[in-house]
Amino acid sequence: MKNSTLSAIIFGIAIVLAAYLLGNSIINRNKPQGNISVTGLGKENFTSDLIVWEGSFSKENSNLQEAYIGLEKDKKEIKEYLFSKGINEKELVFDAVTSHNKTRAKYVDGKYTGEEFLGYRLTQSLTIESKEVEKVEKISREITELLNKGIQFYSQPPRYYYTKLADLKVEMISKATEDARIRAEKIADNSGGDLGRLISAKMGIFQITGQNSNENFSWGGTYNTSSKEKTASITMKLNYEVD
Repeated sequence: MKNSTLSAIIFGIAIVLAAYLLGNSIINRNKPQGNISVTGLGKENFTSDLIVWEGSFSKENSNLQEAYIGLEKDKKEIKEYLFSKGINEKELVFDAVTSHNKTRAKYVDGKYTGEEFLGYRLTQSLTIESKEVEKVEKISREITELLNKGIQFYSQPPRYYYTKLADLKVEMISKATEDARIRAEKIADNSGGDLGRLISAKMGIFQITGQNSNENFSWGGTYNTSSKEKTASITMKLNYEVD
């Protein structure tokens, strides 16, 4: 009798436990489980605070010494011109002079007979690096005034940089991470779950493009130097658990 009573009690407890486990499994079955992967974007417009402008000038003469004297004369006039425009010596660097022999092919009765020496061409390059961006921009546009002085000056388009990229990158990472977290929370909430712990975070490539340009992003990262007004962007991919 006692054994049958004990068996009945055990059987009853088993039924209650089975019912609890079954009910709990049905409830949990309706809860979302797994991970959520989201990508957030951090983006910021900024203005370059450093300009680099390069140019070169040349002199040609059949006599090497006279070519060098002429080049030095042009260099002096260029320096005086740039200093009059507000450039200081710390911003201006002259490279070494390069020499090139000018020749042309000689033909006799249609047959090549060698090269004819025409003279020497001496070239010197200069670089201006300054934080006064607008000042150097203006000079680069007006440099053709040197042509009126008989100076053969060849100007390159200015290049634009930003000296606080490290700080900007940290700010972009923060914005991209926050954007990704908000996206993940919305996805979890819409699916009836709760956002769990962060499993992993992966940073994308830091990209710098010209503002309002159609430049394409690259896998190695784009770094625009031709535009003064730029846009920086970076992505963060976050992987969360869902409770």
